[in-house]
Amino acid sequence: MDYSKTLNLPKTDFPMKANLPKREPEIQKVWEEEDIYNCLRRKRKDAPMYILHDGPPYANGDIHMGHALNKVLKDIIVKYKLMSGFDAPFRPGWDCHGLPIEYSVLKEIGAETPLKPKELRKECEKYVRCFVRVQMEQFKRLGIFGDWKNPYLTINSSYSERTIEMFEKLVTAGYIYKSVKPVYWCINCQTALAEAEVEYIERTDPSIWVRFKIKDRPRSFLLIWTTTPWTLPANVAIAVHPRYEYQEIKVGEDILIMARELVDSTMNEAGISNYEVIRAFEGAELEEIRCTHPFIEREVKVVLGDYVTLEQGTGCVHIAPGHGIEDYETGITYKLPVISPVDERGRFTEDVALFSGQGVFAANPAIIETLNSAGSLFHNGEVTHSYPHCWRCKKPIIFRATSQWFINLEANDLRKRTMEAIKDVEWIPDWGEERLSNMLRNRSDWCISRQRVWGVPIPAFYCKSCGEYLVSQDVIRRVREVIRRESLEAWFDKGAEEFTNGTTCNRCGGTTFCKETDILDVWFESGSSWAAVLDRKADLYLEGSDQHRGWFQSSLLIAIGVKNESPYKTVLTHGFMLDKDGRAMHKSLGNVISPLSIVSRFGSDVLRLFIASSDYRDDIRLGEEILKRVVDTYRKIRNTFRFILGNLYDFNPSQDKVEYNDLLPIDKYILHRLQELIEEVNRSYERFEFYRVTRLIVNFCIVDLSSFYLDILKDRLYTSYRYSKDRWSAQTVLYEILRTLLPIMAPILSFTTEEIWQSLPPDWKNEKSVYLVDFPHINEEYLNEELVKEWKELRNIREDVNYHLELARSEGILKSSLEAKVLIFPSKDNVSLLRKYEEDLRSLFIVSQVRIGTTSNKTEIKVEHADGSKCSRCWNYSETVGKNGKHPVLCSRCISVIERG
Repeated sequence: MDYSKTLNLPKTDFPMKANLPKREPEIQKVWEEEDIYNCLRRKRKDAPMYILHDGPPYANGDIHMGHALNKVLKDIIVKYKLMSGFDAPFRPGWDCHGLPIEYSVLKEIGAETPLKPKELRKECEKYVRCFVRVQMEQFKRLGIFGDWKNPYLTINSSYSERTIEMFEKLVTAGYIYKSVKPVYWCINCQTALAEAEVEYIERTDPSIWVRFKIKDRPRSFLLIWTTTPWTLPANVAIAVHPRYEYQEIKVGEDILIMARELVDSTMNEAGISNYEVIRAFEGAELEEIRCTHPFIEREVKVVLGDYVTLEQGTGCVHIAPGHGIEDYETGITYKLPVISPVDERGRFTEDVALFSGQGVFAANPAIIETLNSAGSLFHNGEVTHSYPHCWRCKKPIIFRATSQWFINLEANDLRKRTMEAIKDVEWIPDWGEERLSNMLRNRSDWCISRQRVWGVPIPAFYCKSCGEYLVSQDVIRRVREVIRRESLEAWFDKGAEEFTNGTTCNRCGGTTFCKETDILDVWFESGSSWAAVLDRKADLYLEGSDQHRGWFQSSLLIAIGVKNESPYKTVLTHGFMLDKDGRAMHKSLGNVISPLSIVSRFGSDVLRLFIASSDYRDDIRLGEEILKRVVDTYRKIRNTFRFILGNLYDFNPSQDKVEYNDLLPIDKYILHRLQELIEEVNRSYERFEFYRVTRLIVNFCIVDLSSFYLDILKDRLYTSYRYSKDRWSAQTVLYEILRTLLPIMAPILSFTTEEIWQSLPPDWKNEKSVYLVDFPHINEEYLNEELVKEWKELRNIREDVNYHLELARSEGILKSSLEAKVLIFPSKDNVSLLRKYEEDLRSLFIVSQVRIGTTSNKTEIKVEHADGSKCSRCWNYSETVGKNGKHPVLCSRCISVIERG
């Protein structure tokens, strides 16, 4: 007789091999056909609202790992909130305007094909709409749920109209002004840049020390140091710190003035060892001293500045108000002229005859030579330092005074009120509060104008008679109405008179105007999304940590200025995706890992598991070895589910389910552990600690289930009488585990949990998708602290037994644990526990026999080869094998099972 056919071996169609790249698109198709996201929204129609507002990515290329990290984190939250009882709409958005798009289009077209502004805008729109479709499909392939049929696009007229409304409200409240001030300027892209559009890259520049002759003091000089020789033509002053100690140093026949603490380093750099200190004094003594410019006929004033440091240089800082914000502010205090003789391409204008037409960086050698010829160059070297570059073209930028539109952060205490609002927001991690506060405290007024063509126009006009600018609430409303009624392009197509008819200039009374050609900063546009998309304060903003100086800040400033209220309750930030060595991913380094390549190789769920298991609060490393470990973890989870499914093939919950009080002790214990898992997982989801959720679930699957409970169950499930209460007890708990693990894992392993759900028998499911199942909560009936204490001790004893079993294997006493007989000599502390569970110890230890011996001072364990012979059906050793003539190779337990049929 083939006794293997009498075993209850697992049966399931759920495959061991995941083949996710093939199966996931099939599941995604079902979600779309069944409209699962909207089914879930309808189910939560009257539930409390939870809004995670999507920060719009740029629609300019395939998604990268940063996109995948961000959207998967958002998706986990949205799915959890929807399943746990909230109406959590997710409306994805795209940032469609601005330099990144325009730059990509111009690069694609090529410089040899110049386009008129209207043609360029048309090409930009085609480009954007193409990549919105591309990225949308790629996000959906990651299993992201959302209102994909109704995304918000910043190019839509309704969105643009709301952006202009925000500008109008800020104008009306007195925040907007126009002024000539130094701003970050990209000479390659020929536009002003926001702080969030600047990145710092190592660069080597000249390092020069220059003598400024003090008027009326023969051979006396202030010594300055700079790494930007090209700014010297705009110099009008020298700043010293009022409270630092300065010294007059005699070098040869010259007297040089510099900060005491920087004398030695300066002289060492110049290779001078023979010098003399004449006298020392406070910097305040130097205020209002007059010097002469080293190569231009211009008087240079000495001024005071608390920002002067002793980190480098000489403690004497050359001041060019046209090329630096601190310089500009000092210029206001001392009424200094703002000179900026540099055009939009970064070339010197005719105002600097010596270097007219030369690019500023290219002119550095000529400026240094001019200083040398004039006898003003004290020392010349090089320095490698962190220098600001354009985030898009990666070229070095400059500070350049130009006429721009600004938001005044001091008007109506905007800065102060915004910093107060920051305190009322929950920041995760909590250092986000201090980071944003420091950025806001130290930033200058917000430059909101850009010299580009692809964007939302600034609805301002200029009087043709006197040049005075016009920003009228009535006129702006006309602009909004036209855009709402027609399109954003109507602004560019129509003449100024369409909007200004009947308006007169406040200065000269003129009635003819021309339109502003600048567009709004794209950060102003995306920062208005709360007004354009939401009808209430968002519960959560979630973006990368770089958005403290970007979207988080711009959204907050506009919201405080317009409605004196933060647009968000909580802000959650994540780090950046790095390669395995901790380097940023760049094409030039050849270390870019595409999320699409991971999906095509392993499937989206592997990528989602990697993201969920990472502590995203810090930067995340990704490499081939890391991916292999994630794949291995996924395989273990999948095999756990497969084991459970395989052993429930003949289980009918409505008929076979065992009442809690009738379950076996170990089954009750695992149910208690399951409740602990539910509680801990819920708490971790609420805290956005998905790496902890993943760790809890993986540990439960591997440690509590695979290595313990399921391993112990095999004998009972496979060899017991099919309809026995003991087997049903195990199946009852497996069923509970399955129905619990699926929903709590669904926000992370979106495709796999749905695949399992669809494989369940129809009468097991009251919903057509796992996402329509409510998130589980603790069943108080299953909690049993006393039982847990007992089984924790039993598991400790089991660990000790396993150690001795391994020793026995290594010594050749046995090959399999089922060959073992375990002798336990219990301590007084656990003798009663072992006696109580004596009948369960054989299955607990997965051995054939357990004997409890006499009590000793501490529990001692001995392993011997089991008595009797091996049963051909259950593989346990028993002295009853061979006692039955009809079934001579079976133990008495197996004989009783097969005789029952």
